Amino acid sequence: MKNHRTTEKRNEKSLMLDEWSSIEIVQFMNQEDEGIAKAVKEALPTIALAVDGIVERWKQGGRIFVIGAGTSGRLGVVDAVELGPTFSIEHDRWTGILAGGYEAMWTSLEETEDDEQLIQTTLETYEFSARDVLIGVTASGSTPFVLAAIHFGKERNGLTIGISNNENTILSSICDYGIEAITGPEVIRGSTRLKAGTAQKMVLNMLSTASMVRLGKVYRNEMVDMKLINNKLVYRAVQTLMNATDISEAEATRILKENNDDLKVSIFRVLAGGTKEEALHYLREADGHIKQAMQQYFQKD
Repeated sequence: MKNHRTTEKRNEKSLMLDEWSSIEIVQFMNQEDEGIAKAVKEALPTIALAVDGIVERWKQGGRIFVIGAGTSGRLGVVDAVELGPTFSIEHDRWTGILAGGYEAMWTSLEETEDDEQLIQTTLETYEFSARDVLIGVTASGSTPFVLAAIHFGKERNGLTIGISNNENTILSSICDYGIEAITGPEVIRGSTRLKAGTAQKMVLNMLSTASMVRLGKVYRNEMVDMKLINNKLVYRAVQTLMNATDISEAEATRILKENNDDLKVSIFRVLAGGTKEEALHYLREADGHIKQAMQQYFQKD
């Protein structure tokens, strides 16, 4: 049977890989990686539509679940975990689910990618609903664990998004939005932790980051919804307030403390004036978008 999965095909350009020097190996890998951004670029229209869908469901109170096995699943977990401190979202709003669970983050449990019942049971425990979003990630586009999750999500009228690295995959055919970043044969045949994995991380970055921007968690290009849970993030918040308002470091530190480390309220009060209560009110009315909140504030009279 002919193999139509380009991620599983032999890379004719690296047939002598085991004879190359270290510099030759890394130069070739770098050369192959140059095509990844192009592969993702061709999927941008679908990625943007997926972002719109995520934002719409999020505003309805929906949650996002990223499902995958092996490298794909681990990348989903990494992206999901980092959204909490970066954008102050609740821990259960964007969740990575990896075949094999917690142990599979640290140990290879490749056999779990075929466990269709496990993912269905897991999603049932989360009480997945029509407001929620499923993002399935699989290089081949045919991993049973991921396909079973998507079928489960569709049965409950959730939004379904697929990320794969082959053309016309089964995953794409059953998703509302099938994102295909076609990265071609790997440097080492079938090792999709390489080009395919890099492309998946890029797409996951776009989905989560663009969604958070659209949801008002960024002002200009600054993170303004951080959880100030360590010295680095406190320092970053002070610098953000300084950049946004042109005030001194001492003043930024003082204002941030006065507003209970709420960076959005601090920016609003420096730029627009008003009380803390007014800042909270107009930010709430503008769904957290600082520019819109200030515009509404200035138009109130």
